[in-house]
Amino acid sequence: MKITHIRAVQPDAPGSPPDWRTWLGQILVRVDTDDGLTGYGVGGGGLAGIHVVETALRHLMVGQDAADVEGLWQQMYHDTLPYGQKGLALMAMSGVDLALWDLRGKRAGKPLAEVLGGQVGTRMPCYKTGWSPAEIETGRSEGFRAVKLQVGKLRAEEAITQVGRVRSLVGPDVRIMTDAFLGWDLDTALRAAEGFANYDVGWLEEPLPLDDLVGYERLASESPIPIAGGEHEYTAAAFEMWMQRGLHQVVQPDVCWCGGLTELVKIYRMAEAYNVQVCPHRGCEVWALHAIAALNADPLAESGRPWMTWVQGQPEIQQGDIQLGHAPGFGVTFDEQLWHST
Repeated sequence: MKITHIRAVQPDAPGSPPDWRTWLGQILVRVDTDDGLTGYGVGGGGLAGIHVVETALRHLMVGQDAADVEGLWQQMYHDTLPYGQKGLALMAMSGVDLALWDLRGKRAGKPLAEVLGGQVGTRMPCYKTGWSPAEIETGRSEGFRAVKLQVGKLRAEEAITQVGRVRSLVGPDVRIMTDAFLGWDLDTALRAAEGFANYDVGWLEEPLPLDDLVGYERLASESPIPIAGGEHEYTAAAFEMWMQRGLHQVVQPDVCWCGGLTELVKIYRMAEAYNVQVCPHRGCEVWALHAIAALNADPLAESGRPWMTWVQGQPEIQQGDIQLGHAPGFGVTFDEQLWHST
């Protein structure tokens, strides 16, 4: 099954935020093969990511055997080393890798969850991410039994007060997590973690910049609640460093950025060895959901990007749960009109 063509496009997405998440955001990658199959994946990098896909990666991939997914990942990574390893090149590679996995599932005639050794049809719990107690309360009314509050723009004392308000709104039986989105220093994170512990917070996510490894070492050792992170990290090799050093108790790779499903599967295997929990970023989106269904003994999936309405067949969250269907591959389709200008 030889690759005949690789293309990428950034579909219009009403409601997509006017910031880097759109400018350098989601791209749809399409890989066609000589036996008539087409695989789709979502990566990142915006127009720059499209350029990487349609120049460097297309040059490498056309004519190759699409079945050699892991081997092609190694080739892509090696050939992009001078300018890759992290960032835009890995975001673009992620979309290609996911498209190859989609082809693998379609060739087998199975959903990727089954290809990975799991099953579909089981309801999995989700958590909703929100920016205010009111938004979190809405999530509770929608049936979510787990919620995450963004706190990175607040001072530690303000964040503790907000978390306390959320706990009073949702009651004792709803799981609460927090996300500081790289916005704090070590002292702020420690003060916040101490306060969050009083409200049974499940984790504090990305409180420090990624390059503050010394800060994460102290935080991981002194925080009374688990430290989570990884949505802005790339490759399984980098995640292993975080696990080896004990910097995170929960790792949160974004499959559309970290290198694709090939890397996410490696991260799951590593995490088992290091006794670390994996909870992929935006796990309700199909790109990570199949891995969660197959590889998570205790699954929990984060709500996805609401503006990604051009992904047809994406399972909906119902009363705080989500489940995969039986369509092969990732089980989603796309409007052919997207490709008329490429």
